[in-house]
Amino acid sequence: MGQDTSRDLGLREKALRAAVTTAGVAAGAAVLVSVASSGLAVYFARRIVVPENQPEDLDILHVSGFDDELVVHLPATKDTILPGTYGLAFDNGRGLAQVGEVLEYDPVSRTVARRVASVISGDLAAARRGRWTGTVFTHPSQLDVPYEDIVLQSDVGELPAWLLPTAAPAPLDTWAVLVHGRGATRAEVLRAGRVLDSIGMPSIAMSYRNDAEVRDGGHSRYGLGDTEWFDVDVAIDYARANGARQVVVFGWSMGGAIAFQAASRGRNRGFIAGLVLDGPVVDWHDVLDNQARLNYLPTPIARLTLDMITRPWARSITGLETPIDLERLDWVTRAAELDKPVLLIHSDDDQFVPSGPSHALARVRFDLVTMPTYDTAAHTKEWNVDPERWEDDVANFLESKLEL
Repeated sequence: MGQDTSRDLGLREKALRAAVTTAGVAAGAAVLVSVASSGLAVYFARRIVVPENQPEDLDILHVSGFDDELVVHLPATKDTILPGTYGLAFDNGRGLAQVGEVLEYDPVSRTVARRVASVISGDLAAARRGRWTGTVFTHPSQLDVPYEDIVLQSDVGELPAWLLPTAAPAPLDTWAVLVHGRGATRAEVLRAGRVLDSIGMPSIAMSYRNDAEVRDGGHSRYGLGDTEWFDVDVAIDYARANGARQVVVFGWSMGGAIAFQAASRGRNRGFIAGLVLDGPVVDWHDVLDNQARLNYLPTPIARLTLDMITRPWARSITGLETPIDLERLDWVTRAAELDKPVLLIHSDDDQFVPSGPSHALARVRFDLVTMPTYDTAAHTKEWNVDPERWEDDVANFLESKLEL
């Protein structure tokens, strides 16, 4: 009595083996989930900081008509059905067409036909895929304004830029420094060229570190504004050396984050009279949270992604020389430090960089921030929807707030 039989011992041994096996499988599964989660976080962390070429992922279904009356047929997307004038880049960026009004929209086939305002370069009829963009000029010669090719000398090397000296008979001694967004080029900022020329304000359309024109092979990493502002200082140096008494920094998207840093940390910050920002990143936490939602990232993975770009331990993974200080880039939290007039142009339909932080900053700093209402444009495409209104808002701000 009380002693195990051989049969009982065998059953217990089998049960023990089964329990050990089950525990091992569970532990292995946990390890696999952890590895997969870490791998996904690495992937998104690198997508945030590693510069990449924008894909041409829009099908060009058909091009009809004659050279001076072309119509392009495209899939109907939230972008391609918007009113206004846009760029359609193709042939790996070598071609660009200016695409104008919607002529026909078929909700059944989900296609749209738009008038081609101009083919800037390339053979649109031969193109099969393209990229929808707010950039409608590739070079200042297309603006009918004066320009010069110049080179800015930065600690990372030469930065190509365009000087738009203005055709006005009496140029202002207030200059504009134009800073494009993440993944774009200096061509993006040319949309401001005509209005600045009309009010006699010389401007510099600059490139900066990590641009396609400047990249150091595969080693370039975006600082999300935490490093690129150094190059804005170099542009201001050039402006001051050539007659500028003060400057206004324009920024599109990440260019807005760069502008905020130049105005608060730059050695030339005392010469910055104001900021004009289009679809700006006012708070990177909000932008990255939004991107996590759009990409269906679980919260733990999103948090690990943020850790990787903000902590020293992940430098070997991300390739960042120094972690990015997202707190320093949060201008809702830092609103009390703002000391320059700001024009915020930010559409409430912007799904890439939500307008919430811009509105928050405008509410708490109503003494310095002007924010007109825009509600139908996609990210940084307010000019494309209504260029006349955009240019009026910019001109009125510069002339009234800066007393030009």
